[in-house]
Amino acid sequence: MHFTSEEIVETLTMITRHHLDVRTITLGLSLTGCADSDIDLMAQRVYDRITLAAADLMPLAQQLEREYGIPIVNKRIAVTPVAQLAAATQATDLMPLAQALDRAAATVGIDFIGGFSALVHKGICDADARLIASIPRALAATERVCASVNVATTRAGINMDAVLAMAQTVLDTAQATADRDSVGCAKLVVFANMVEDNPFMAGAVHGSGEPDVVVNVGISGPGVVRAVVESLPQEADLTIVAEAIKATAFKITRLGELIAREAADRMGVARGIVDLSLAPTPVEGDSVAEIIEAMGVRRCGGPGTTAALALLNDAVKKGGAMATSSAGGLSGAFIPVSEDAGMIRAAESGALSIEKLEAMTSVCSVGLDMIAIPGDTPMEAIAGIIADEAAIGVINAKTTAVRLLPAIGKQVGERLSFGGLLGEAPVMPVNAWAGSVFARRGGRFPAPLGGLRN
Repeated sequence: MHFTSEEIVETLTMITRHHLDVRTITLGLSLTGCADSDIDLMAQRVYDRITLAAADLMPLAQQLEREYGIPIVNKRIAVTPVAQLAAATQATDLMPLAQALDRAAATVGIDFIGGFSALVHKGICDADARLIASIPRALAATERVCASVNVATTRAGINMDAVLAMAQTVLDTAQATADRDSVGCAKLVVFANMVEDNPFMAGAVHGSGEPDVVVNVGISGPGVVRAVVESLPQEADLTIVAEAIKATAFKITRLGELIAREAADRMGVARGIVDLSLAPTPVEGDSVAEIIEAMGVRRCGGPGTTAALALLNDAVKKGGAMATSSAGGLSGAFIPVSEDAGMIRAAESGALSIEKLEAMTSVCSVGLDMIAIPGDTPMEAIAGIIADEAAIGVINAKTTAVRLLPAIGKQVGERLSFGGLLGEAPVMPVNAWAGSVFARRGGRFPAPLGGLRN
């Protein structure tokens, strides 16, 4: 790829002044060859497979950072959904597999490893049930392992039995890590329409349709987009705003495309996707909420927020898609409350509610993310929130997800604090009118007519 001197100077400005970075290089890795009826032998095979395949991931990322002067914030691995491996064994305790993942991640020096996962959108098989039952303990006992469960698709509808099971799992995980501000729940996500090539945690898995080993890259740059929007005059109409965002997304994505090509070529593995998502951080100025406010909404969550977010999401996709032929993953704007300083302010001021966040998820990437709720929130209410978000994904044929953080022993107005990229989350109120019947009806929410596309 050729870059002009002007582009290089502009990129350096984005990096030094507006927090531009490559958010993650994620190595996707198939573990299907590790399956064995002996769980201890399988766990050793998993460890050996990961440590061999990913041995050069961290040194390579560090080398690329030095050569190009581009921060690569996270180095991660996504593996085959572990429930698929668990089908080979009758072991009820899947902790050896979780511990093998964690040890391997520590050995190669990465931040997180995703794939302690199951896909249960049409039904829960025995291996899936064993994995789901293992999630609270696994996330409490490991540092780097992330878990995800897909409960719905547009083609299948919503597995409401799985929704209820995951609501209980979220609560159990919060209890298991209550001494650490329920941090286990920050590593657990419930999906509708899960994608196979997501490089972002906690929902990254290596899907069955992926190459044996593949490099996926997730870019970021909310601070860059915010600076561009703020530089526009207030009389600039929304077409001008959209064009400015689109041009900026193009530039940001070229950076990700460069890193993806170099990483895959040097590791000698397949080049996967570039995820175009704007992923905020707790650093001041690196905020999706502040982009919305720069467009003219007084406070994120106020009237106009959903429209502004829809414009942002669409412009990012259009600009990014022109810079790479391999756009994939989730590719949009993320709205994780705890990881976005502007979202935190909006939530604490009362401008931003869970209901407004739910509306916003209908037009942006993923869903209700990193939201702290009171620790005594009933399971049925959590199940209702998961079902609501899954319905948005199923009806609109898009990926949605829920990552809730029940704050054990805390109430509205208090905070959970994790540090680093996970940030801190103000405990937000939950609508008290969920009832106890709907979530427990179970069965399958039928697939919409729009899912019949053949």
